[in-house]
Amino acid sequence: MSWKITDITRAWRAPPAFRPAVAADAEALAALHAASFRIGWEAAEFERLLADRLSRALVATEGPGGRVTGFILLHGVAPEMEILSIAVARSHRGGGIGRALVQKAMARLAAEGIATLFLEVEEGNRPAVTLYEKAGFREIGRRPGYYRDAAGRPVAAIAMRRDLA
Repeated sequence: MSWKITDITRAWRAPPAFRPAVAADAEALAALHAASFRIGWEAAEFERLLADRLSRALVATEGPGGRVTGFILLHGVAPEMEILSIAVARSHRGGGIGRALVQKAMARLAAEGIATLFLEVEEGNRPAVTLYEKAGFREIGRRPGYYRDAAGRPVAAIAMRRDLA
């Protein structure tokens, strides 16, 4: 068996810890979002969303008290919520953090009595679509031209749904 440097680095990394996001995380969330999407959200937008009683957010960190390596942000009113955004640091992708964030968020929402979870994902974002399909989301529709690709061409958003109850 041959080892790559990334395999060894992953093996030495502390397992991620998960906790609710707080206002002090806004800068880290904005940085992760900007590194993950063509149009990043400002820290002030994360501060506003984290202060909103209709929002929920979880972060993954490098062990307890470590730096933020991923997040999931949700918003809505019972019995429905929507995933607004999810991002994982490039250096931590492929290790199950995104899957764990989705699973932990769904468990928390189900415990709160949320019955249905929605999201929209760019049609060409195969890793995200696969993540959501494996988590039990199913396509319920499309919004043609909702996103723009790197060249500015319109790309459809896939609307997805997952029943929690």
